Amino acid sequence: MCRKLGVSKRKACKALGQARSTQRYECKQPQKDRLIIKDILKFSEKHRRYGYRRITIELRKDGWQVNFKRVYRLWCQEGLKIRRKQQKREQL
Repeated sequence: MCRKLGVSKRKACKALGQARSTQRYECKQPQKDRLIIKDILKFSEKHRRYGYRRITIELRKDGWQVNFKRVYRLWCQEGLKIRRKQQKREQL
């Protein structure tokens, strides 16, 4: 954006009302989180009705040392949800 407009980062951030540090921030996901996310996705595909608590228990059975808070954070980060059961229709 600064190159297109020909202004410095300092002036652009001041005009937007943002701190300059927000423009330098790079999210670095730890390697171990990527591995856990892979297993969480594997379990959520296999067992569609499992929530983050049940998946935490399954991860612990597989040898991961994780707590509910970490799995919940990764669960939300991936945008996962529990699928609802469909209501059975009444037959007349």
